[in-house]
Order: sequence, then structure tokens, then C-alpha cells
Amino acid sequence: MTQRINYIQQSPELFKKFLAFSDQFKNSSIEEPIHDLVNIRASQLNGCGFCLDMHVKEATLHGERALRLHHVATWRESTLFAPRERAALAWTEVLTKLPEHGVADDIYERVRTQFSEKELSDLTFAVMSINGWNRANIAFKTVPGSADKAFGLDKANLA
Repeated sequence: MTQRINYIQQSPELFKKFLAFSDQFKNSSIEEPIHDLVNIRASQLNGCGFCLDMHVKEATLHGERALRLHHVATWRESTLFAPRERAALAWTEVLTKLPEHGVADDIYERVRTQFSEKELSDLTFAVMSINGWNRANIAFKTVPGSADKAFGLDKANLA
């Protein structure tokens, strides 16, 4: 795969602002393991190889178990995820693949049992963020692993 353009070089100020927005999730009400799962699942659904590669490596560095990473794609059938994680994954899926008539009340109510209003709002912004990154990296065919050193992901030893 050959990258089309380097959007970071072409739009450095927009990149910095979007990165700053995304960095806010380190201090949000959503715990790091759930944020990692959200990033991985949205990237899987969108088919973003660059982001999937990056977020699997990040989750590994954060201490996530390999088997859980393998089970993200089949989280509904897996016994490895807690109810709160399942709710986050369901919310990620419905917001990533928006149904024609929006988010159904039953999905919202199921997710709402696991998250406070503040947490659900933060989770929604996290899903918005990863979907934005997915779109940029898919559009410009960013090569998976190409930013490992810049982001310290080479320390995951998954190359």
C-alpha cells in the first residue's frame, strides 16, 4: 500500500487541534481499557488498518491481554467482557454504523444503565474521535505501522 498524501504535513494546524481533542480522552470519565476497546472496534468496523494496528499496540502497552484483543471482533459471543465494556462496544457500533432512523431507544437505555450522563457524553465524543481518525487514514491510505516510532508503539514488540 502506498500512502496518497501525508495529511499531517498538508494540514499541520488542523492535525494538531484534532490530536489535542483526541488527547483529552486521557483525562475523561472513560477508563483507558474501554477507550482502547472503542478505538479497536470502530477501526475494525471501518476497515482502518492503520488505526487498528495502532490501537492494538496501544492496548498491549496498556496491559490488555492478547486473547481479549482477539475477541473484540466477536464481543457478543465472548465471555471476556464485562457489562460496561459490552455497553461501550454496542454504543461504538451503533454510532459508527448509524442506522437509517438513528439510535433506537432500547440500545440507548441498555447503554445508559452502564454509564452516567457525563460518561455517555464522553464515550460519544471518543467514538466521534476515532471515526474521524479512521476516515482520514482510510482516505489517504496511511500505512499500518508507519508511525510506530513517532508514537512509541514500537515498544509493544508486535512488529
